[in-house]
Amino acid sequence: MKLDLLNNKWLDIVFEGRNKSYGAYELRKDNTKTNVRALIIGAVIFSFAVATPLLIKLIPDSSDDDLSLNEKITTVKLPPKEEKPKENLPPPPPPPPKVDQVKFVKPVVAKTNEVTEEPPKVEDIKDKNLGKENIKGDPDADIVLTPPGDGPKQAAVVEEDNTIYNQAGIEVQPEYPGGIDKFRSFIGSNFTPPEDEGFTGGKIFVQFVVEKDGTLTDIKVVRDAGFGTKEEAIRVVKKNKVKWSAAEQNGKKVRCSYMLPITIQAPE
Repeated sequence: MKLDLLNNKWLDIVFEGRNKSYGAYELRKDNTKTNVRALIIGAVIFSFAVATPLLIKLIPDSSDDDLSLNEKITTVKLPPKEEKPKENLPPPPPPPPKVDQVKFVKPVVAKTNEVTEEPPKVEDIKDKNLGKENIKGDPDADIVLTPPGDGPKQAAVVEEDNTIYNQAGIEVQPEYPGGIDKFRSFIGSNFTPPEDEGFTGGKIFVQFVVEKDGTLTDIKVVRDAGFGTKEEAIRVVKKNKVKWSAAEQNGKKVRCSYMLPITIQAPE
């Protein structure tokens, strides 16, 4: 019997009665496929190696572009653009008409024989402007009316700051002459505590506004201790006629809110 080595039947003869799951059997079984695959890959690599010089020749040479860059560049001057005439422009305003002016002569006390020029009479300057020299106006000139808003600028109106500032954020605090302790002393000497036996003392808070002139306005009690202490506190604060020094913000006197706590003791 002739053995064909290209046929895989000889493997079955060799591995008859042996373990075919062993790696040697699988390697020999796939040997033909492996050889064909290796042959194809080798042929492709060989063909690519042979064709590489031909592909390089087909690629254009960039040296020609470099030579073209070395050529002298000629500057071409373009003609200037033609400006289109402006259309629908308003005509320039006419010049103001000339007004008669009479030279103003500064009055100087001089002797009678030294007077060389008489000053103009009142009738001569009644309807004329005063200037440095005599100028004759144009009686036939057109009257030009200036539209509203183009006249002389008026000075800006400074609005008075009537904002009531908080005592906590003011730059210069309002102050009672002699200090706040002197004001407390005035309150204590003029305050009449309640005579009710149920009153055991307490603390009240009086709020008022120190105006720019130092007077006190908008006097009110934010929290009182009852038994008529609210009305009594307002009465005593209004009784004070001494003006405070006003608060200041940005160098200007302003209105400022002030909170004053007052402690009241029960009568003994």
